[in-house]
Amino acid sequence: MIPELRRVYNAAYTDGKYQEYRRRLEAAAGGPIEFRVAETPVFLPPDLRDAMVQATSEVIELLMAPEHLQASLAAVPPEYDVPDCDAHPLFAQIDFAVTRENGRLVPRLIELQGFPSLYAFQLVQGLELQRLVSNGERLNCFLSGLDADGYCRIVGEAILGGHPPENVVLFDLDPPTQKTYPDFALTEKLWGVRAVCPTTVQKRGRELWYHRDGRPCRILRVYNRVIVEELRAKRVELPFRYTDSLDVEWAGHPNWYFRWSKHALLGLDHPSVPPSRLLSDLERPPDDLERWVLKPLYSFAGVGVIVDPTPADLASVPAERRDQTLLMRKVEYTPAIETADGNRSKCEVRMMVVWKDGAPLPVTTLVRLSQGKMMGVDYNKDRTWVGSSTSLWPDG
Repeated sequence: MIPELRRVYNAAYTDGKYQEYRRRLEAAAGGPIEFRVAETPVFLPPDLRDAMVQATSEVIELLMAPEHLQASLAAVPPEYDVPDCDAHPLFAQIDFAVTRENGRLVPRLIELQGFPSLYAFQLVQGLELQRLVSNGERLNCFLSGLDADGYCRIVGEAILGGHPPENVVLFDLDPPTQKTYPDFALTEKLWGVRAVCPTTVQKRGRELWYHRDGRPCRILRVYNRVIVEELRAKRVELPFRYTDSLDVEWAGHPNWYFRWSKHALLGLDHPSVPPSRLLSDLERPPDDLERWVLKPLYSFAGVGVIVDPTPADLASVPAERRDQTLLMRKVEYTPAIETADGNRSKCEVRMMVVWKDGAPLPVTTLVRLSQGKMMGVDYNKDRTWVGSSTSLWPDG
């Protein structure tokens, strides 16, 4: 989206360079990357980057208002209401579609979550993309004045919370089988925090324990990456309940997965936020249904999203799920990324936030490129110049 950088990059691009970039990523992660990695960074214009940072700050300020915090409590299912929720999420992600209005590229909020993202992988991917780009040392991928060391320190402090790495674990179900496992492997490489399946831990009173390198270790802090929908879908039985009062810290607290989600978009009044409404609040489909997208409130990787819903799609949602299903005004992504093969890709930019000293701090971006209707890395995998990436912009 910075034309001069795009022209230079596309002219110098070769498949060999891309394959070497992929090899370096996989070598850093210690294994294969199962999701698609895009052929290019997004050269994000500073004014568009700053508009995203500003919108992120303003949306979070709205979400932290007492009335929004109170309303968010209703999003937490009783069976997953974890005790001792903190006053704000430790991590937050806000996804912006890049669209064009009145001749200018602008951000429009698509998704938000109070849940960790790929903080380790994005660090490594950003640095590797700088290596891939000519004069990449003149470009930056970090926000808030950070460099790689500052980013690594701030994210590490948030995950560890002052504890030794052996007493902090990353929870996810059967971690080696998750597509996000490269991020888990890099989390251990960078901060010493090991990925552990919660089904394998032991509960001793209010304590949780796991085995590390053949010896028992107490878990003092959990970097929680468990998706509740996966727990439900697989009917996984854990040796503890999320509602138990455990002598464990959370990084971040599981309730924020629900509290800051599509549920939080309802009634959120901001220029970057498209209107949303629950199916349970509709007496009949809107007359302009083609301008809306149907989304489950709680899903991941685009599961259950219908981009072009019909009245039959709305009618097929069971009564007990209608208050958990959202209609959101459709945003038209602009194919703003010229590709070296003569096509164009659309992009979605995730602003990744960590709470530092009581305030939200944007630290880097995660980008998804697409040439289809859906933006996740699981979609349009038969095409090139789509998938996972990050943003770069001129330094200084």
